Amino acid sequence: MEAIAAEAGVSAKTVYDAFATKPGVLRGVWDLRLKGDTSDVPVAALPRYVEILEENDPQRIVAVLVRNSMVVKQRIGDVLQVIREASSVDADSRDLWRLIRTDFHANQRVLVEAIAKRKGLRTGLSVDKAADILWMLNSPDTWLMLHVERGWSVDEFAKWFLDTATAQLLKP
Repeated sequence: MEAIAAEAGVSAKTVYDAFATKPGVLRGVWDLRLKGDTSDVPVAALPRYVEILEENDPQRIVAVLVRNSMVVKQRIGDVLQVIREASSVDADSRDLWRLIRTDFHANQRVLVEAIAKRKGLRTGLSVDKAADILWMLNSPDTWLMLHVERGWSVDEFAKWFLDTATAQLLKP
């Protein structure tokens, strides 16, 4: 916290007042990187999210989702890795990682509901199962495992994500 304060040119007390804990700092960095600005707008109101919800073609919903997801994952990947690793040794970081995953699942469900509303879900696939599938495919864990740990390029991951999400979620 002292190093952050020194880098920012403020007192350590200022950093503690703003974030309280090291996981609090991680949460702040996460929020900033996720949203791409300093706005307090919820994710569901961000233009990139609204763009997906306003799309009428289920194929385009998935394509735009993948495109936007790649932009965000490149911006937040390093922070995700720090939070995920910290979650194994710190209770506050574990709570943050759980919150990120829970919020992320809820956001994926809304996107699946948009596909279902447009009659685009694969026959026999429930919204619940489709949300779980999209959550797993688009998960920060999946990104970290394939891109960071296994060295997949952004383009390779995006192609796999698009192909797999299309095959798993959408009517042929």
